[in-house]
This record gives sequence, C-alpha cells and structure tokens, in this order.
Amino acid sequence: MKRFIIFFSLILSVLHSRAQKTLAFPFQGGRDVMMTYFKDNIVIPESLKKIKATGTAVLKFTADQKGTIQKIVVYYADDYSITIPFIEALKKSDRKWVIPDEEKVHDFVISFTVNLLPQSKVSAAVQKQVYDAYQQRKPIFATNQVPLDMATLLPAIITTY
Repeated sequence: MKRFIIFFSLILSVLHSRAQKTLAFPFQGGRDVMMTYFKDNIVIPESLKKIKATGTAVLKFTADQKGTIQKIVVYYADDYSITIPFIEALKKSDRKWVIPDEEKVHDFVISFTVNLLPQSKVSAAVQKQVYDAYQQRKPIFATNQVPLDMATLLPAIITTY
C-alpha cells in the first residue's frame, strides 16, 4: 500500500509540474535568417559614413499576434542619427516576428552596433574624424525605470561599413 501511495503521488507530481517551455526563435526562419535579414536591410546613410560615425543603440519593440511591429522605443543610443537605419530595418521586418501563442503582444529588446571596417593602418585624418563624431554625439538615455516585463532579449546585430 505504501508503494502504491508513493508511486501515485510521484505520478501526480510529475503531471502537475511543468517544465520550462522552450520557445521557437521569434523571427520566421530562425536566428540565421534574422542575422542575414538585418545584414541585408541595414543601410548606413552616406551622411554617417562621411563623418565616420560609430556607436550602439538599444531598442525595444512590440509585436502583435500577426508579427506586426506596433511601437519602437529607444532605450539607449550613442546618437539619434545612428538609430535611423536600425529603425528603418525594423519597420521593414513587419509580419516576420513570432510571439508565443497565449500572448496578444510581446516585447523584444535588440541591440544594434555600427562600426568602421578594421583597417591595418588608420590615418590621422580618419582618427580625427572618428574623434570629432564622438565629441559631437548627443546620447539618448532612459531617464526613468525601464519596465521590461516579459521581454525577449534578441542577439546583438553588428554592422560595419
């Protein structure tokens, strides 16, 4: 009888305990498709290339059940100008996002970085341009608490030009 009770309680505990769900990657096609998509769709404007701008932007966006992006929030950016190509690429990714079945909307956090191509020798003029762009930037900071709730942190996207 004791064995039966122990076995029955073990079966009940197994049935009631739920393992952590593994979610599918939230971009249609998976991680590699997402990385390729952003590599192909982020276009750095000539104005940023001309001043040798570099930096990072952290964005949060909300997608609905159809994968449509509803809003984009800039949590951090080294300069507003570097966010523009990233926001444009995100807008083009409409209807490519997959959210869990039981949710109506889901938040995603993604980090974008733009860098110069590494060169073996960098001239003093290029160094001065990078320094001048760094000095003239106007960072964007979140000045209040950042409610992340159930946001999914996506892999960082690094773009070079």
